[in-house]
Amino acid sequence: MITPDQERWILSKAYVPEHIVSLMTTISKGQPFLSKGHLYYVGDAWGILVGYPLDSEFYSEIFSSIVKDVITCYPGHTWSIIAPRLPAELLSSGVEKQSDFYYSLSFEDFDRKEGLKRIAEKATSRLTVEVTRAMTPAHEAITKEFIEREDPGNLIREFYCAMPDYVLHSETTLVISARDFDGYLSAFYVLDFAAKDFATYVIGCHSKNHYVPHASDLLFLKMVNMARESGKDYINLGLGVNPGIQRFKKKWGGKPTIPYEFCRQQWGIMGIRTMIDVLLSRL
Repeated sequence: MITPDQERWILSKAYVPEHIVSLMTTISKGQPFLSKGHLYYVGDAWGILVGYPLDSEFYSEIFSSIVKDVITCYPGHTWSIIAPRLPAELLSSGVEKQSDFYYSLSFEDFDRKEGLKRIAEKATSRLTVEVTRAMTPAHEAITKEFIEREDPGNLIREFYCAMPDYVLHSETTLVISARDFDGYLSAFYVLDFAAKDFATYVIGCHSKNHYVPHASDLLFLKMVNMARESGKDYINLGLGVNPGIQRFKKKWGGKPTIPYEFCRQQWGIMGIRTMIDVLLSRL
């Protein structure tokens, strides 16, 4: 387990959403631990290892050693492992694999989008924006609609479905919603402000059933204003996920800044021994 002082230190060094301990523990229901500057989370039969070091650059050899040390302690667990670059042995044997980038938005890049900002502001003629600390059944309906429409994969699906509980229990999370003048929800974002240096765009969804042009753009504008008012240096826009979401993030000035590789794997005792032997050969 980590201490409150360690969590404050982690948030002062954080640069990916998985470094936000409250986000990860609320969604996963696991317990957080630190190993050589790396966070990991453990539940009854699973673990999440975050291969983004908090106190140094990423080095494959060091990360291979950490993987070995951590998985040895939890035989039979299913592990989700993320890092800028995973050992080839993990990628080749993982039952689930994914590659992507974290997108970041600097305020300087956003400020160049004057035309987009004017378009977003025009949406106020048809929409109102509200900021709350809870999700309603309307938010959950739009989330379900998004998952069915986009088919984002198991990992993202699980993440989105965990949002209502996360928002309910988080002290650093806000929901911004765009509603039409009849009160119908058109779009919403979930944001987290726990990290010292950045605001986190956690998820965003828009409705096709109550679609209003530029609802998502209006929320994007609101998000940037809130991040600035909170004293953040930039916004972490999360993963690219798919070409449509990537285009939206790039449209506003978001850039792919941090590589992301993911695999999910389960080792029995013999499997752990084999994987440890392979990883040790790389050290």
